[in-house]
Amino acid sequence: MKNRATAILFCVFFFSFGGHKFYLGQIGKGIIFFIFAWTLIPSFLSFVDLIKLVLMSDIEFDRQFNGGASQTILSAKDSTAALIDLKRLYDEGVLTAEEYEEKRQKLLKNI
Repeated sequence: MKNRATAILFCVFFFSFGGHKFYLGQIGKGIIFFIFAWTLIPSFLSFVDLIKLVLMSDIEFDRQFNGGASQTILSAKDSTAALIDLKRLYDEGVLTAEEYEEKRQKLLKNI
């Protein structure tokens, strides 16, 4: 999973060579940056990318570069409410014991 801070560091230290493009999986753009590094155009474009990365939220970064693999962490209050709803569904017979236990364990890990 790619990290926004690491991408920013690659952008700062390898700006004209397209290091951040290679890290973010944009190999074609990275090669173009590397080939044209002598023109200083990639340096300007890297500066623009740096600003975008700094201003980008973690959720937007994950959506764009990690395939939307944003890890959702529930608060304790949300997890407690979800556990109550889960127990209600189990008591009503909507969930089997195995389904209830599996979902309960998953929710308890988030607390």
